[in-house]
Amino acid sequence: MGAPVVDRLPAGSARRIALAAQGFADPRPAGAVDARQLRRMTARLAVLQIDSVNVLSRAHYLPAFSRLGPYPRQALDDLAGRRRELFEYWAHEASLLPVRLHPHLRWRMAAAEEHAWGSMVRIQRERPGYVREVLERVREAGPLKASDLAEPRPDRTGSMWNWHAGKVALEWLFYTGVVTTRGRTAGFERVYDLTERVLPAAVLQTPTPDPTDAVRELVRTASRALGVATERDLRDYFRLRPPAARAAIAELVDAGELLPVEVVGWGAPAWLHPEARRPRWVRARALLSPFDSLVWERPRVERIFGFRYRLEIYTPAAQRVHGYYVLPFLLGDRLVARVDLKADRQAGVLRVQAAFAEDGVDRAEVAAALAEELALMAGWMQLDAVAVEVRGDLAADLAAAVNWVVP
Repeated sequence: MGAPVVDRLPAGSARRIALAAQGFADPRPAGAVDARQLRRMTARLAVLQIDSVNVLSRAHYLPAFSRLGPYPRQALDDLAGRRRELFEYWAHEASLLPVRLHPHLRWRMAAAEEHAWGSMVRIQRERPGYVREVLERVREAGPLKASDLAEPRPDRTGSMWNWHAGKVALEWLFYTGVVTTRGRTAGFERVYDLTERVLPAAVLQTPTPDPTDAVRELVRTASRALGVATERDLRDYFRLRPPAARAAIAELVDAGELLPVEVVGWGAPAWLHPEARRPRWVRARALLSPFDSLVWERPRVERIFGFRYRLEIYTPAAQRVHGYYVLPFLLGDRLVARVDLKADRQAGVLRVQAAFAEDGVDRAEVAAALAEELALMAGWMQLDAVAVEVRGDLAADLAAAVNWVVP
């Protein structure tokens, strides 16, 4: 990677490039959001991370709201379901991805013993006959949920990985690409089926690229989604290992598909996608899921926005600084606040359990914009009102603004 630096970017310019690459330099649609706009967004981001926490909303629904505003969630479900344009796999984490990327992840499926974690690898090694039985059941009986398998759960009270043997076997088959997700139940349980019965024939018939070529395409895709990025940023997007990512970056630089840049204040080499937009300003307004691709890599968030962000879901309540499910608030081209949100569906209320402003912001201005975004989110989620609790240094200003926005 000895190519000469071709540009020196001010930190503000790099920030706006990153926001534009993620879709925040575009105005939200004036009318109804349709499949075409969702398709464009998923193509741009390439990865929608999935998470089971539902205190506010399932994580994969929120990036589209952040960028497009209110949209029919069924339209996103259809892209992964009826239309078969998205598929589930382990990319950044569990994720929805455009089906064009399926061939470029087959090297990971083929090397599952190297990449999957303990219990999955162990069951294949210790109980291969059982894994074959589970696969045959899917093959013969059709789509299958882990709960359809009468297996006792291990005694791991309180563990989120409290998987019984049947679930582990299905997840191994999922990691290897033999089965995939046909859909999800109302309770968000995966429904597994043979990949050949789910994905479009054209995808299945696409030749499997050499792993080197596949990793290069994943780095290329990450670069387009990030705009400007360090090596760590580029490899983290698809959780690539350093040697393979570094080789891919070098090859893309040699081909002119990545431009070496120095970003003021970053303290690390960076690369710019040659087609990245360089907007002079960004006038965004968005609440961001903790699993949004703009903020999921916390060192990048701190480097670009000067915003220290930690997910505190697994922190004991008494030790949390900002709250359980905290969303950063983007206004213009800066992260200016954070709010701990909960959808109280029974009461029909979007609850702001805490609200904090960043240093140096105009709190009244931030509170007014945040109140409008919260009202928009409440309407999208079919909740009747926004309620602000007293915790946090922005809470009083936000409560006053919310009382004006939502009668």
